[in-house]
Amino acid sequence: MNLTRRSLLASASGATLLGGLAACGGDSASGDSSAGGGGGGGGGSKDLTIWFMEDSVPQETQDRLKETFESENEGATLTIEVQQWDGIVSKLQTSLASEDESPDVVEFGNTQVALFSSVGALLDISDQEETLGGGDLIQSFIDAGSWEGKLYATPLYAGARVYYYRKDLFAAAGIAEPTSLDELVAAAKALDAANPEGNPDFSGIYMPGADPHTNEGWLFTHGGQYAEQDGDTWKGTLSSPESQAALTQVQDLMLHATKYALDSNENVQAAHQLFNDGKLGIYSALNVAAAKIDQAMWDAGKVAVMALPGLTPGSIGKTFSGGSSIGISANNHNLELSKALLKLIYADDFMTDMAKIGGWIPGRTSFTSALEGPTGSIAQEIIENSVLTPNSPQWGVLDGNNVPRDFWVRIAKGEDVKTVAADLDKTIADALNQS
Repeated sequence: MNLTRRSLLASASGATLLGGLAACGGDSASGDSSAGGGGGGGGGSKDLTIWFMEDSVPQETQDRLKETFESENEGATLTIEVQQWDGIVSKLQTSLASEDESPDVVEFGNTQVALFSSVGALLDISDQEETLGGGDLIQSFIDAGSWEGKLYATPLYAGARVYYYRKDLFAAAGIAEPTSLDELVAAAKALDAANPEGNPDFSGIYMPGADPHTNEGWLFTHGGQYAEQDGDTWKGTLSSPESQAALTQVQDLMLHATKYALDSNENVQAAHQLFNDGKLGIYSALNVAAAKIDQAMWDAGKVAVMALPGLTPGSIGKTFSGGSSIGISANNHNLELSKALLKLIYADDFMTDMAKIGGWIPGRTSFTSALEGPTGSIAQEIIENSVLTPNSPQWGVLDGNNVPRDFWVRIAKGEDVKTVAADLDKTIADALNQS
């Protein structure tokens, strides 16, 4: 197993992945039949374990996957374990390093993949890409799942970040649906001031610092980014003119169009209830959140949905490319069965379920047509315009330590945008340039 970045997690977060991986032995995490610890190759145990994350794969889809896998692979068994997002990086650090405890196939948040592929914890599955979908796979997730020219994880699903809004309140306040980012800012501030229903807890838009992925839509749409790589060197870019324009606009909304700029992470997760209670005019969330909005509001025609607008009228903005990827552990217990399981996940039935039942944009984008509900018509275009955060294992450490969230909270508190950006530029450069 290649451990060329031994200092990565230990120095950045005090984590133990590298020490554990060093004990795994082996020299390769390639996709040939000699790879795969704990019995890898074509033989080994016929009892496989897959880790899915909470709220990712519908239960009936899990049941069907288990039944199909076991019927198609005589004598094999599949154990499906559902993991919680909270604390998952630490759990993966421990489990993937263990020949006994490692799952065979595992789901990751797409920004977490580089953290593990860069230290040899995942199997190189470059030779499986075409079999699993090839050009039909979400390209930005293929980029996120690749490290040094090799593919280690493929897209399981993506969530399109959309904007739900109270079109009845827009009409009452005489505000047209915004077609550009500037118009959206103006609409949110005007709606906040109008407060058509006189609700004392009303805000024009929900824009908390603790929701970085919503705020990143402004950053990416303006052409900004957290960092850029020039050769082997990373540079923080939040002080660029494009990023500064975005940060200034976001802070304007936080200070003048919402009462909830300093909401906690827990409150962010429950923000749909504020929308249902008439306390929000505009609310950004994933497309699957449509099911959390009061059906009576949909039925009454009070709610509509739109993509984040771009800089020019009629264009679509660029939002964070969030979702999950899936890969094979280098410590898998049976390589051939692990590959067979991965193929079943990319089969038509599973991909259809992810869209139709799960409400996600499936890893194979041609199955997005099975997506139902009010966001179905815009979801794929949003994903096609989505943007990733820096594809670096060190970014996974920063993200895991809530550095981006803390940055946006400082913006929400009204701190000087240039100062906050310069601080994070240095933090990012120091972290991402560790070897």
